[in-house]
Amino acid sequence: MALNIFEDRGVSIDKQLLTWRDMVQVPISKLDDDAFTRVMIILMNGIELESIQFSRACARMNKHLQLPLAQLRRIDQQQATTINWMLGADHSPLETTIAYEQVAIEVTAAVAQTEPDPYLAQVYRFGLLEDFDHMYRYSALLDRLEGKDSNNILQSYTDVLPGRPTIYEHRAPEDDLRECYDRHNAQPLTKMHALTITSAEQQTWNYYMNIGPLFSDPLARQLYAEIAHIEEQHVTQYQCIMDPSESWLEKWLLHKANEVYNYYGCVQQEKNSRIKAIWEQFLDYELGQFHVVRGLFEQHENRDAQSVVPAMLPEPIAFESQRDFVREVLRKEVNLRTKGTAFVDISEESEASRIYRQRINADGVPSEIVALNYMWIPGGEVNKLQHPMNVSHLQH
Repeated sequence: MALNIFEDRGVSIDKQLLTWRDMVQVPISKLDDDAFTRVMIILMNGIELESIQFSRACARMNKHLQLPLAQLRRIDQQQATTINWMLGADHSPLETTIAYEQVAIEVTAAVAQTEPDPYLAQVYRFGLLEDFDHMYRYSALLDRLEGKDSNNILQSYTDVLPGRPTIYEHRAPEDDLRECYDRHNAQPLTKMHALTITSAEQQTWNYYMNIGPLFSDPLARQLYAEIAHIEEQHVTQYQCIMDPSESWLEKWLLHKANEVYNYYGCVQQEKNSRIKAIWEQFLDYELGQFHVVRGLFEQHENRDAQSVVPAMLPEPIAFESQRDFVREVLRKEVNLRTKGTAFVDISEESEASRIYRQRINADGVPSEIVALNYMWIPGGEVNKLQHPMNVSHLQH
């Protein structure tokens, strides 16, 4: 049954309070839970963190909104804690990295297929192939540093293959800018997609910037530095596609609608009944928060909230393997580059980006070194060495 965001009032914010025990629950199992449960956890944590970061920026620019922003931000903080603490200590930082890239690949691929704006669909496909290559590089590092097969995390939903090589992803800032949607004409799904993917990429950038320095292996430290650099570029491109003429309150309303939209998708598709109950609880919380912001929007802007958010939200993002689509995009678009806001063939790439890449790669490229002669096989390279037949099988 479709959700009517204006009719369902959810839980009032004065009843949205969690205890420490509520926030720190038993984490999921790395191997026994479905990989898409972890995908949802990582995605929803990113969406909550984006809501918090937006709220802070908004408060700095809008004195009259500081109290309601603080009230809802406190609830977002508790929700984000609950979600992020679902990841257990059995995940190593590198395994969590693999999980982050699976989120980027599968969610972006799902979004790219349903995005109604052809230009923005291209933006998502372009970023998708870069995250796909990051997965391959980190899988090589996981295999060689920890002797682990990344498929233990991926559970065969996502391929481990080179994408657009990371060495070619470094671009001049002017080539990471994108055209934005028109807030008056863009479909609601377009706005939900933009907020969702920006949230996911921003969280990934933040994670890599924090976890990278904790590795002792020099190559691992360099690889995280390199890919964190690309993730900042991704945040730059995705945040550009949102119309900057939206008012602060309009953007706040869209943030809350997007949280409702994504929690609703999690409720519809979660396989773990214990985690599903959390998604249901937070969906009710976000509905209550949405109506607070709706009231503020209509009061201060004298506009009907339904002029921004439709009563019936779009169909949720599909949390399922997008392997066939990713392979098709890889086959057709791996040689795409950018020139300003346009997507061009490799032969037409911006000279500014070529010069930038030469400079930043002058002392070597960690993503190339870590994956030198690497080819994923079940069990990893240790398994290949122990079982020579695996090599002859791959060669044939």
